[in-house]
Amino acid sequence: MNKIFAYSVAALVLVGVVITALVLTGALPEPNSSRQRSGTIVGAPQIGGAFTLTNNKGQVVTAEDFKGKLMLVFFGYTFCPDVCPTEMNVYAQVIQGLGDKADGVTPVFITVDPERDTVEVMDEFVNAFDPRIVGLTGTNEQIAEVKKAYRAYGQAVNKEDDPDYYLVDHTSFSYLMDKEGNLSTVFSYGTSPEEIIKKISEQL
Repeated sequence: MNKIFAYSVAALVLVGVVITALVLTGALPEPNSSRQRSGTIVGAPQIGGAFTLTNNKGQVVTAEDFKGKLMLVFFGYTFCPDVCPTEMNVYAQVIQGLGDKADGVTPVFITVDPERDTVEVMDEFVNAFDPRIVGLTGTNEQIAEVKKAYRAYGQAVNKEDDPDYYLVDHTSFSYLMDKEGNLSTVFSYGTSPEEIIKKISEQL
């Protein structure tokens, strides 16, 4: 079986499992029950937790540093050709749309490609959208741990064939964490800035 195909199938299967789990636990609505793209968690399995990473300013940070504010989290990579820049543009619109309330939420972009996404690369990427977005990178081990904590997925699909310009299959959900670092809401890719703003405003 072609390696790229095999990795893609694995990614689709994992995403399907995550979606099913979130539907069953109330994190996402059933496909035919509503057009709503987000849901409030009721009795969901643990998502989130402790991590130690490096932000786009070169500072070591932990999950504790983000407590006291809501945290909007997305896993991706800076070389991503479509999903990641699209979602970061949504984040920028959310921050701007919140106005004075924006101080109560920290938008976070966590790389799943730490080998290419250095501190400098992450800083340039997030600042292209809004300097209030925090980019987080780290060692392969640290990224593996935070992916595990958030049930996030990230897998290079053609790295051996093209070590400089490979693509990475990854989770495309956004996680809204409450002020204590607990999962509050999951937004699927394509959720409008207006809906995210509404959900965040309800919790501020």
